[in-house]
Amino acid sequence: MRELPLVLLSPGFGKTRSSLTGLAEDLASRGYVVAAISHTHENVATVFPGGRTATCTACRVEPHDQAFWDKVGAIRAADVSFVLDRLTGPRPMWKKGSRLIDPARIAMAGHSVGGASSVAALLKDPRIKAGMNIDGLAVVPVPTSGLGKPFLFLGSQATRTPGGQEAASWETAWRHLTGWKRWLVVVGAEHASFTDISLLGEQAGMDTGAKLSAARSMEITRAYVAAFLDLHLRGTPQPLLDRASARFPEVKICAVEQKSCA
Repeated sequence: MRELPLVLLSPGFGKTRSSLTGLAEDLASRGYVVAAISHTHENVATVFPGGRTATCTACRVEPHDQAFWDKVGAIRAADVSFVLDRLTGPRPMWKKGSRLIDPARIAMAGHSVGGASSVAALLKDPRIKAGMNIDGLAVVPVPTSGLGKPFLFLGSQATRTPGGQEAASWETAWRHLTGWKRWLVVVGAEHASFTDISLLGEQAGMDTGAKLSAARSMEITRAYVAAFLDLHLRGTPQPLLDRASARFPEVKICAVEQKSCA
C-alpha cells in the first residue's frame, strides 16, 4: 500500500547530505520517507559503492556568476529527477521500501543553494508538489510566467527580512510565486543554524555567530518544515504557518509588501 509521502533534501553548495541529518531523522520519525542527496562533484566528497570517490570539481570553478548558478540549479534538478526515478519508477533500486511511497505526495526542501535549486526542481518535475528554500539566496529565478506550487521561505532575520539588501532575491522570486506562499524569519539565527553544522560546531566550541542556540534553532527548523509538509502533503491544517506562535516567539511571519515581520 502506497501511503508514505516522500521528502527530498538538498544541502548547501559544497556540503554533503549529512549536514541535514537532524532534519531528515525528525521527518522520518513523523512518517515521511526522506531522501537526502549528495550532489556529485559539488560536495566535499561522494563515495560510490565500488570505492570511487568524486571530489568537489564545482568548488574550483570561477566566477560564481548567474550562468554558474543556472547550471548548478539545472544539474541539481536533474539529480532530483534521477533519484525520483530510482525510488518511484518502474524498476526502483529500493525494491521493498519503494512500494510504501505515495508518488502523488512528494516535496523538496533544501538549505542555501539546495533551497534555491528547489525552484528548478519544481519547474522541471511535475511529480514534486511543493518546495522550500531554507536561508538560500534565490539564485535560481522563478520565471515571470509564475510558479503555482506551494513554496516556503525560511531564513535568518538578519539577512532575509524584506527590504534588506540580502533579501532582494527573495523579493524578486516572491512576486512570481502564484500559489500558497509564506516568508518566515528566525530571530537570532544565522546561515548554519538550520543545519547540523551549527549543532556540531557548538559542541566543538566554535562560534558560528548565531545568538540562538543550535538546539533551539534545530527545534524551530524541524517544527516549521514539518508543518509545511503536513499541510501540503497530508492536508492537515497548520495554524503555525498563519500566525505568530507563543511556542516559537523567535519566528516572525513577514508581510512582504509592507516589508515588515511580526
